[in-house]
Amino acid sequence: MQTWDLTAIDTPGGIVSPVVLHSDEARAVLIGVEPGQQLGDHQVTERAWIVVVSGEVQVEADGQTVTARPGTLATFAPGERHAVSSAEGARILLLLAPWPGDGHFRGGGEAA
Repeated sequence: MQTWDLTAIDTPGGIVSPVVLHSDEARAVLIGVEPGQQLGDHQVTERAWIVVVSGEVQVEADGQTVTARPGTLATFAPGERHAVSSAEGARILLLLAPWPGDGHFRGGGEAA
């Protein structure tokens, strides 16, 4: 068993320094979102789940915006475009599965 205290892990720099907690058949990433930061409109090849650990984020997808507070879980289909931002700062847990997803770019011009 592995456990993490998601409220105690340092996330310096916010979105520029995500902390990979686990990477095997799925990937778990803790992301600090500093006030005013955003993960702009993007997509991933995996199914993505976002859990708000602390703070508040705005989650945008499919033309709608949801205010997400601690305890909120959001999921996105592979390839679904979405964005996440926080005016006051937040901490989110990102889960990606399967890892890596079909067509995930791994560097060197290779897809994995």
